[in-house]
Amino acid sequence: MATDAPAKFRRPELFPSAGDLSVAQHDGLRFWQFMVAGSVAGLVEHTAMFPVDTLKTRMQAGSPLGMRQALRAVLSLEGTFGLYRGLGAMSLGAGPAHAVYFSVYELSKESLARGNPNNPVVHAASGVLATVVSDAVFTPMDTVKQRLQLKGSPYRGVMDCVARVLREEGFRAFFASYKTTVVMNAPYTAVHFATYEAAKRGMREISPEIASDERLVVHATAGAAAGALAAAVTTPLDVVKTQLQCQQGVCGCDRFSSSSTSEVIRAIIRRDGYTGLMRGWKPRILFHAPAAAICWSTYEATKSLFQKLNDEK
Repeated sequence: MATDAPAKFRRPELFPSAGDLSVAQHDGLRFWQFMVAGSVAGLVEHTAMFPVDTLKTRMQAGSPLGMRQALRAVLSLEGTFGLYRGLGAMSLGAGPAHAVYFSVYELSKESLARGNPNNPVVHAASGVLATVVSDAVFTPMDTVKQRLQLKGSPYRGVMDCVARVLREEGFRAFFASYKTTVVMNAPYTAVHFATYEAAKRGMREISPEIASDERLVVHATAGAAAGALAAAVTTPLDVVKTQLQCQQGVCGCDRFSSSSTSEVIRAIIRRDGYTGLMRGWKPRILFHAPAAAICWSTYEATKSLFQKLNDEK
């Protein structure tokens, strides 16, 4: 990926001013082009993997079924549509959130690299900064999405869910899991980005000719490895996030007196034992490995398209 070349880093600022949005940052791309590439990547990734995400959500919310049994139950009782409930909420959240996610990552990496773009600490720190900002954008719609995904969801659709949550629980309910989400996604993105960049660099060293920076197979392979590892180590926190977002008695989820991560962890252990914290780990890994491969491949392909268009001008 061309972002590894320090000579192409053109601006030291972390965030551009409004007037700089049309100015090339690095990689020969403008700030808005990073946002568009990230948005496209996020929408493609989440749409492609949405059925797996639905199964993961139901398992983490308290369903005793395994992944295969959960899939059969959804298809037999709700049909294929049951796997895609909440897709509209995901679309409303994933596009803007990923636009923020990747643009903040690129600009943070540029600012923090200081002549050493291969530093894994820089990649990890940039990923953490990106997730703190993007999670604030995505969490409200993720809450709506997960409530719609649950079996027997009482909500008719996105707007009905938003209206009822506002009326019955207040605006803060949309951000009940934000702290947990950040606590989960901070290590997730740190592991993810550091692993992605390291795997990509390792493939280049092993086979420089095959592992060209411009080959999508490199981004897909590195992305899959990064997604699988990061997903595995952060599953317990993802279970906590799901429980917080789906509380109020929906689908059997407990109602917690606060959004404290430690309180929810203790409640899960009391109810399900320590294994309850790993509920849904298989679909989570099955989601994040291919999702990361799709996301990085789409992101880099979109960036390449913009680079060609910019070069032709």
